[in-house]
Amino acid sequence: MKVISLWSGGKDSCFACYKAVSQGYQVCALFNFIDHIRKRSLSHWLPSELVLEQAKLTGIEILQKAMPKETYEEEFKNLVMDWKKKRDIKGIVFGDIYLQEHKDWIERVCNGLEIKAIMPLWNRDTSNLITEFINKDFEAVVVTTQADLLNKETLGKKIDNEFIKNLSTKIDPCGEKGEFHTLVIAGPLFKGRIEILKSKKLLKGENWLLDILDWRIV
Repeated sequence: MKVISLWSGGKDSCFACYKAVSQGYQVCALFNFIDHIRKRSLSHWLPSELVLEQAKLTGIEILQKAMPKETYEEEFKNLVMDWKKKRDIKGIVFGDIYLQEHKDWIERVCNGLEIKAIMPLWNRDTSNLITEFINKDFEAVVVTTQADLLNKETLGKKIDNEFIKNLSTKIDPCGEKGEFHTLVIAGPLFKGRIEILKSKKLLKGENWLLDILDWRIV
């Protein structure tokens, strides 16, 4: 089955895509949505150029599109319908794990489009899921945090067993409620790795952000 996979640059979308490929789905493209003003990925604050270079490491085509918040759903549905007609896409891969309101939106939109919602991570225990992600040799670093839960020193840290062990019980091991977001820099889905060469830490509203200024692909 031909499918598209939503791609944020973070661990959950990446692992969901990996799982879908492992399950035999033909992932024809990655869809990455960015802020139409700042040219940064939604929620993860990653430079659009970095996400494009990251996606190239997978060998999968990427479509990157600016999405105004006010018309997000309409734009999303129009885009998917276009790919359904022109590329015979029959499913969309999502990286959501347990937030029911997200699943409700996904099912409503996909049912309306008559397209299959594929959720390889749904309802998985997040402690087991993050351990599996690490054990599969994926590498990811923290790029945003909720400032009241994780301080700026957390930015840039690698997601490994020590990181998970030291998390407060108030924080989901996968950061599913937005406690932190990540950038995947290497793993079995990639043909190379990303090295961050220069960055700075910013406090924006209620979040710490790792502003990645320079990187290289090796």
